[in-house]
Amino acid sequence: MAGNRYVALLRGINVNGVKILSVDLAELFRSLGFTEVKTVLASGNVRFDAESTDAATLKTTIEKALGERFGYDAWIVLVSRADLAAVVDAFPFDAERDGWHPYVLFGSDDAVLDELVGLGADLDPADDVIAPGENVIYWHNRRDVGVDSPFSKIAGKAKYRSTTTNRNLRTLRKLLA
Repeated sequence: MAGNRYVALLRGINVNGVKILSVDLAELFRSLGFTEVKTVLASGNVRFDAESTDAATLKTTIEKALGERFGYDAWIVLVSRADLAAVVDAFPFDAERDGWHPYVLFGSDDAVLDELVGLGADLDPADDVIAPGENVIYWHNRRDVGVDSPFSKIAGKAKYRSTTTNRNLRTLRKLLA
């Protein structure tokens, strides 16, 4: 049996002093009994198969194991492969637009996502555009502005870090491949 395919998006690793090597991350997931484990890039992206269909329990188990093994307050977004494919397919902007970065901001708290959408209501569409999705905010950002963009500064505030994580659409496509 192939199991149920999931993707874990870890928040806050390989930044702010929390360093986890991809090989160690994959080994941890295998030690939890997961199969077909594959890490993508060095920013906390793990695709794996699990027999369980209880995503909430899987999330808790993974966060606890990460915290115990690597000594930090772990938080992840756990999404099924099917749900991730739906998120990617629903990207509402031209992902191939020259000079722009296509991002998806994942969140675990709908109120926070709603707040961020509200705070982004007056963005200059020459630099940043956002659109709400299912447990995500789609974000297209002009490459020349990058992390200095207004929405980047809003979403990067400390008060949102515990419930959101951002991924480039290209990374998400690699996780689906």
